[in-house]
Amino acid sequence: MRTWPSPEIPVLPGQGGRIRVHDSTTGTLVEAAPGRDAGMYVCGITPYDATHIGHAATYLAFDLLLRAWRDAGKSVTYVSNVTDVDDPLLERAADTGVDWRALALEQTALFREDMTALGVVPPDVWDGAVESIPRVVAAVEQMLADGTAYRVPLRDPGSGGARRDLGDVYADLSADRLFGTVSRLDRAQMLALFAERGGDPDAPGKRDPLDPVLWRRERVGEPTWDGASLGTGRPGWHIECAVIARDALGVSFDVQGGGTDLLFPHHEMSASHVRSLTAAGPDGAAGCAHAHVHAGMVALDGHKMSKSRGNLELVSRLRSTGVDPMAVRLAILAHHYRQDWEWTADDLAAGEARLARWRDAVSGNGGPDASATLGEIRAAVADDLDAPRALRAVDAWCDAVGDRDGTWDLGAPGVVARAVDALLGIRF
Repeated sequence: MRTWPSPEIPVLPGQGGRIRVHDSTTGTLVEAAPGRDAGMYVCGITPYDATHIGHAATYLAFDLLLRAWRDAGKSVTYVSNVTDVDDPLLERAADTGVDWRALALEQTALFREDMTALGVVPPDVWDGAVESIPRVVAAVEQMLADGTAYRVPLRDPGSGGARRDLGDVYADLSADRLFGTVSRLDRAQMLALFAERGGDPDAPGKRDPLDPVLWRRERVGEPTWDGASLGTGRPGWHIECAVIARDALGVSFDVQGGGTDLLFPHHEMSASHVRSLTAAGPDGAAGCAHAHVHAGMVALDGHKMSKSRGNLELVSRLRSTGVDPMAVRLAILAHHYRQDWEWTADDLAAGEARLARWRDAVSGNGGPDASATLGEIRAAVADDLDAPRALRAVDAWCDAVGDRDGTWDLGAPGVVARAVDALLGIRF
């Protein structure tokens, strides 16, 4: 799948240091990537209505991490996906009378435009669910052969096409002794969230209510693909990400990212699938990713932004009204990535005011020495991607420009502008 143009990231004097992030599994700060290389998988969009502020906040968080890693001299492999066939997409297409393929293409293109405008560095690997289907089929066939998956007879009239006997395929979570070690939730919590977040706990024929679908057989009116020995159908959500991440990053990588609503079931199930496919041992394999990092939820009108609820502030709508995307980026970065918060007109106004003030400060003839400001921005981002702290450091430098405090350095505005661009993604 084609990504979007990558922004040019300036090279800064010196080098960033060790970056620590909050691991949702342990609840502690951990080094994001201990080695020279860094690998990250961030779950992508289901393209039926992109891109709202909540989406943008998530991708900006991991954009900060990627930029900090690069500033620290690491070689980064960033992988993401587009779930371009799934129930919400098909339902939206049916409700609007639009072909699901056209809707997916339209909204994916809009997402690319929004990410380009916001200065988000694109993934190195960006796979769609549809293009990964042959690999998913092979993975599910392997799980059936290994006994970590099973078939459930079909009950829907007309389902299954020419091979109705093959049935849907589900993962057998009882085969994974480490299931539950990513989210660390109890069974009651898991069942409630599974039902709320796209699962089918009441589906008849399953061995356990939590077992997730790996391959959904052909249904009347739904798109379908050749699943070889699985029969015609389409992939489940969790196995899609598991296969894309495994193929691009291997069975163990540094960071699995997304919003907090993905910790369970999505990240728990995806990690379980990878273990089932690799027979991974206990050493570092409980989550497959060494750290699970999650961005908070963004609300509007008192509720989490949700496509199903319709309370969305779209980046594309803001752009269409002439709002500078850098002001949107600043408005989002004013909130710590792990914080749940509510988008208001005041957020945007503050972002626009800050952008104007910063642009004015760096456009002058010199300013206070910027080395301490650069160091503070680096330190803030390295401390669990603390963007609000980094923004305050730039604010302080701008205050000093206005007061003409400190030793005047003709090159300081350039250093600050490059630091803000490279580490925070704010272009002037």
